Amino acid sequence: MNVFLCILLGLVAGVFSGLIGIGGAIIIIPVLVLLFGLSQHSAQGTTLALMVPPIGLLAAWTYYKSGFVDLRIAALVCAGFFFGGLLGAKVATGISDAHLTKIFGVVLLLISVKMIFFK
Repeated sequence: MNVFLCILLGLVAGVFSGLIGIGGAIIIIPVLVLLFGLSQHSAQGTTLALMVPPIGLLAAWTYYKSGFVDLRIAALVCAGFFFGGLLGAKVATGISDAHLTKIFGVVLLLISVKMIFFK
């Protein structure tokens, strides 16, 4: 494991997270699979583990100070994410890496098509 590459990946993901609200799924997971050689399961688990500390705190604070945070929505989504993450992890760990990789790719593709062609 190259410490510099890990920090660089975090820096790049952090910049994109603060800039356009993406990071874990769009940047970190594909890099961990394609460049670091992790399995889809390991990449997803590692990304979820790095989300445990409040990594977005400074970016969220910056948006909050500018009036761009709805705390009610954030709290409700957070509650759903907390339990949904548990359910999703239980399902994901029970399927093959090949199937999980395909599901991940299809989800990214559908989101991309929606964002590019439909407003």
